[in-house]
Amino acid sequence: MQDCVFCKIIRGEMPSKKIAENDDIFVVQDIAPKAPIHYLIIPKKHIQDVQAMENVDFFYGGKILWMAQHLSKAIPEASDFKLHVNSGKHAGQIVMHLHVHFTAGKLSGVL
Repeated sequence: MQDCVFCKIIRGEMPSKKIAENDDIFVVQDIAPKAPIHYLIIPKKHIQDVQAMENVDFFYGGKILWMAQHLSKAIPEASDFKLHVNSGKHAGQIVMHLHVHFTAGKLSGVL
């Protein structure tokens, strides 16, 4: 999607604080963090939300969980963490590109 903020970040067209990346997943720091560690785990393929996932897209769920585990092992302060998904605008999804919030550290609020 040409106008998608996350697609632009993944393509390097918009600035972000990249935390990690592999062939399928991109991780950035959230611009409005709700915890000391607040990252967005984003599939590189544009998928609008959970409802828009097709059968071929479900492997991203495993890729996202693998990345969460990787982050928790690589960052000592993130050994305990929360994962949160908003799916659809009425559920609080602001950017219409599937993403998972990874929060850790002393949690200072509820997502």
